[in-house]
Amino acid sequence: MNADFPAPAAVTKDVAVESSLARLAELAAEFGAEDIGEDARSLAERVSEGRFYVACVGQFKRGKSTLLNALISQRVLPAAVVPITTVPTVIRYGPSVQVRVRLEAASWKDIPVEALEDYVSEERNPENRKQVTGVEVFVPSALLATGMCLVDTPGLGSVFSGNTAATQAFVPHIDAALVVLGADPPIAGEELALVEQVGRQVKDLLVVLNKADRTSDDDREVARSFTRRVLEGRLRRAVDTIYEISAAERLDDRGPARDWEKLVSALQGLVAESGRALARSAGERGLRRLSNRMLAIVTEERDALLRPIEESERRIQAMTRTLADAERSMNDLSYLFTAEQHRLSDLFLTRRKAFLAEVYGEAGNEMSQSVRNLPHRYGPAFRRQALRCAQTVAERFVLPWLEAEQVLAEEEYRKVASRFIGFGNDFLKRLSEAGIPELARLPDALDSAEAGFRVRSRFTFENLIHVARPASPLRYLADLFLGVFGQYVVMEREASAFLLHLLEMNSTRVQSDIVDRVQESRGRLEVEIRKLLHEVGRVAQRALDHARTAKAAGDAAVQATLAHLEAAERELRLLLIPPAN
Repeated sequence: MNADFPAPAAVTKDVAVESSLARLAELAAEFGAEDIGEDARSLAERVSEGRFYVACVGQFKRGKSTLLNALISQRVLPAAVVPITTVPTVIRYGPSVQVRVRLEAASWKDIPVEALEDYVSEERNPENRKQVTGVEVFVPSALLATGMCLVDTPGLGSVFSGNTAATQAFVPHIDAALVVLGADPPIAGEELALVEQVGRQVKDLLVVLNKADRTSDDDREVARSFTRRVLEGRLRRAVDTIYEISAAERLDDRGPARDWEKLVSALQGLVAESGRALARSAGERGLRRLSNRMLAIVTEERDALLRPIEESERRIQAMTRTLADAERSMNDLSYLFTAEQHRLSDLFLTRRKAFLAEVYGEAGNEMSQSVRNLPHRYGPAFRRQALRCAQTVAERFVLPWLEAEQVLAEEEYRKVASRFIGFGNDFLKRLSEAGIPELARLPDALDSAEAGFRVRSRFTFENLIHVARPASPLRYLADLFLGVFGQYVVMEREASAFLLHLLEMNSTRVQSDIVDRVQESRGRLEVEIRKLLHEVGRVAQRALDHARTAKAAGDAAVQATLAHLEAAERELRLLLIPPAN
């Protein structure tokens, strides 16, 4: 059957999901749950249009934005060597190029195409200070004409803490993924963790080895083989094709095509074979998730109406005390978090000391040899050259160590993040045993998918090039006299001290970096726990307020409200029943 005309059975399923979401939005409006209603309406529209999201994911500077520009044959998304994408940007079909953005607590607004960078780049919207919550770009691309939407996601390991978190937050909305990797370097630990997370949710993963024009055939072959082996080991499934391309060449219509046509064909096949099914599957997932949230609200409203007001008041008072105790007992949880932070800090401090003890002698000897080979010119030039020798030697020793430490740091961070989640869920389980049914929803409420660093990595070598230049005329004159009188040994000693400074300073980066990440992860988790506790109390209080209003209006109003709630509960339970295949 032509892909433009889906089978009648598929259309029937689409209509069923769409109508269920529309009904859920109506129920949410009746109960004042506007956030649920808005999500349901958005999903219904998506199913109706057959829209499904193919997210472009990968590490910062892999060329994701350039790849998407090449696929739509439009230079719409800003791309540069500095971090650009700070929020997920959805690219949809439209009759002409248009851009709209949505800010927090505001509706969509159209903006000029040339203003897009003002909202999505780190330079013009640092740390998303403009509080952009959504960006949509409409383009007249044939590839997108039948429902596929491409999504440009923030690069992992980019310049501010929200970037990786924003990408991970978008993962539940992904229907398929373009995994953009490189040959130099090949797949990194943080990328691998994200691919595994996405791979657990979606079947269709298209793996792209970009920037093929910048590496040799041998290097690409090694990278492709390594990437396939690592991905298959982590995903536990075959990776049939890794597409070698140069998005920059294709955007400029130059160079060999490589696997470009195969990649485009694979995306077109995805639309033809799976497009509407992916959109419907997204609608079904969202329907179950939102229905469960609504069911908790309706159940609480009904229970509050059935019990005496005084009993509900006592329950809320008890719940308030329990939640207050929970806030205070968060200190116990904080002790566990602090212990983990200290353990990691001590681990990397010990490793740093061992590294410095190992390299001090060898680096010092190499430095001495390099300085001895320098020509004895006038003093200021000798100092500059000696300090540059220190930079070169320090970089040669520190960078390979930093790379190895980063891998270990990411592994240790993920373990700690998992422990934090476990601590938090254990805390909520104990709280749920307080004898208050409303708290029974808390166990295992925290998301255990957090993996990889949540703030930018600073694993870069700091050259301190400005130190290599005399900072004042007095220093210049002193060096001039030292050279005249042949006292080069003074400058040699200062250069050696500079080498030790570079080794010390740069080797502290791993320790401080991972401590920062753990601290941020801890803060986010504690906020999430408090938000869960607040939501339980808010739903219960609102249900009591509604019960008071209904009972004040008399028995008839109570019975009518109760009937309405029971009918809503039946509807919601039906929405939770998985559709027949």
